[in-house]
Amino acid sequence: MIDYDFPLYRPPAEANNIIIQATYGCSHNACTFCSMYKSKKYEVRNLEELFAEVDVLASSYPQTTKVFLADGDALSLETSHLVKLLQYLKKAFVKLRRVSVYATAQNLLEKTQEELNLLCENGLNLIYFGVETGNEELLKKINKGVKADELIQSLNKASRAKIKVSATVILGLGGKAFTQAHSKDTAKIINQTEVTYLSTLQLGLEEDVKEHFLRQFENFEILSDEEVLKEQRSFLEQLHPKNRVIFRSNHASNAFHLAGTFPKDKERLLREIDEAIKIGKAAFIPSMFRGF
Repeated sequence: MIDYDFPLYRPPAEANNIIIQATYGCSHNACTFCSMYKSKKYEVRNLEELFAEVDVLASSYPQTTKVFLADGDALSLETSHLVKLLQYLKKAFVKLRRVSVYATAQNLLEKTQEELNLLCENGLNLIYFGVETGNEELLKKINKGVKADELIQSLNKASRAKIKVSATVILGLGGKAFTQAHSKDTAKIINQTEVTYLSTLQLGLEEDVKEHFLRQFENFEILSDEEVLKEQRSFLEQLHPKNRVIFRSNHASNAFHLAGTFPKDKERLLREIDEAIKIGKAAFIPSMFRGF
């Protein structure tokens, strides 16, 4: 039906939703831990081609309520281009309630507040945003391309535009040497922003990026599952969000799953972690059942 350009990635929450590749690849595509778009060149797709695909999908799935715009960061598109696509989606899918995209801090910083407001008014109401870490040294090592204060600035621009943010943090990203700084500085990012959803996943490195990632560190010591859980505890303990935050740590990469809402469930989540640490290995999901 639709000739997708593979590999094709989407957030777990978009598994049953319509996916439209508004762009190919990722405009940054330089994070050292990520292998998702290394085989692709970033490319903007023309609107007429996209409109034709929307027509086919709308004809086949007229009850669609949610659409995800791939690939890596469709928010990199020119605002006028994206507005036209959003308006076409709204006309084609009469029951449409949500349009979402992956987004980078760079995408948000490059757009004015007025542009982000306009995108929200035209139906873009959720972005998936990889915080990864709030530690300045780690941000350099993973080649995120932005500083901690720019993460905060970009997230707050999205919130001011009434665009919901689903943020992710990577546990174990700095290994043993950075575990305390990583949890502390990343909590600071969340505490100074207003994300709607927050997820943590566990570091996993594909073979094609592993060597390059490790070269950024003098001696990277990967965290054990128990050490990751202790880092998770430290991170959650230091979270004091301004708003209600729906928290999940149930990605396929996680050794131990958690779910709750901040601030209401904070103490329960900490108790669950403490119990898992007491139990030890038996509390963790076996590595053979984990992945990305």
